[in-house]
Amino acid sequence: MSDLFEAAGLSQGAQAPLAERLRPKKLAEVVGQDHLLAPNAPIGRMVAQKRLASIVLWGPPGVGKTTIARLLAEATGHEFQQISAVFSGVADLKKAFETARGRRIAGKATLLFVDEIHRFNRAQQDGFLPYVEQGIVTLVGATTENPSFEINAALLSRCQVFVLKRLEEPALESLLQRAETLIGRTLPLSADARTALCNLADGDGRYLLTLAEELFAQQPEAPLDAQALGELLQKRAPAYDKDREEHYNLISALHKSIRGSDPDAALYWLARMVIGGEDLLFIARRIVRAAAEDVGLADPTALLIANAAKDAVHFIGPPEAELHLAQAVIHLATAPKSNAAYVAWKAAKRAADETGTLAPPLHIRNAPTALMKELGYGAGYAYDHDAEGGFSGQTHFPEGMERRVFYAPEGRGREAQIKERLEHWAKLRASRQ
Repeated sequence: MSDLFEAAGLSQGAQAPLAERLRPKKLAEVVGQDHLLAPNAPIGRMVAQKRLASIVLWGPPGVGKTTIARLLAEATGHEFQQISAVFSGVADLKKAFETARGRRIAGKATLLFVDEIHRFNRAQQDGFLPYVEQGIVTLVGATTENPSFEINAALLSRCQVFVLKRLEEPALESLLQRAETLIGRTLPLSADARTALCNLADGDGRYLLTLAEELFAQQPEAPLDAQALGELLQKRAPAYDKDREEHYNLISALHKSIRGSDPDAALYWLARMVIGGEDLLFIARRIVRAAAEDVGLADPTALLIANAAKDAVHFIGPPEAELHLAQAVIHLATAPKSNAAYVAWKAAKRAADETGTLAPPLHIRNAPTALMKELGYGAGYAYDHDAEGGFSGQTHFPEGMERRVFYAPEGRGREAQIKERLEHWAKLRASRQ
């Protein structure tokens, strides 16, 4: 065994990382998750009753998923067994289940903790079902991904899902104080730098303690201010998985900020995606959609500007085209809003589904042949340009279908003029028919 440690450049007496040394010894020491762990909270009640159901812990990295699972086993009298979906295969699962079966025969319950459970494929996830149903294992899965998308419905239906929160500044500050107590000295930081350190952690307690351990090792002569801290520590890339749920959460946040006429929030979410490496064309497609869906005819130029930004992504490319997207986002967010065209199109499609076999009235049908003219095609058609005011008032709906109103402009922006015009035409139509 000593040879293995030496090959890795370690000694058997090497000190564990700070985050590991500060791992909580009981559930009450876990910070930032009181909504789950407090005595009157869901997991707190389970522990009080010594009753543990299969659960999925869903949350960002470094918020205590593994720790909670381990402490749950201790608090409820379960044997803790851990596997990782990253390193385990079918053989490892079979071994874990058989070990748990043996414990059950001996009268001992097993908590099987599966880290990154979303990385198991569908077939592997199905393999858990009989062992969970028979009570051979109590499953505690941990995932950073939305369980609705990544975990089989059959397995998910047998588990309760608990959402862990990213750690806020009070929880992070509590971890720093515990680290200082363990090390025996305070971090060499000014008040502003201490706040900046928490911001760098971005809600990840394990990462915060990794940064703190680096600062303790540096031992600067004088406390560092925020600028000096930034120069000493390299900030990690923002957490952003382009093919995962965050990809859709952020584009949704951008779209809803535009709809809510909040250019500052819209720019923030745009920046989050750009910094995270999102495909600019993916962003451009959503901006073009928002221009039609939420700005509409209240500002017809919005669609032109959105398409121009999309063209700039193709023509100029990143990073220069980022500015074109930003300009389009600002224009859409500050434009008057109307979804009247969007609502009208959905209503028209519903009506077309209901009345899809009705033919156009004869007077607006084309009559290219003599026979069609004899049958009345085009008869009685009024050429609107020749009518008084350029409006004939004829009906254009199918015979047997009452006139319906699909498009109802909101009266904001350019649509105020459109609304006035449509109301004028409606009066003319009523009088001429």
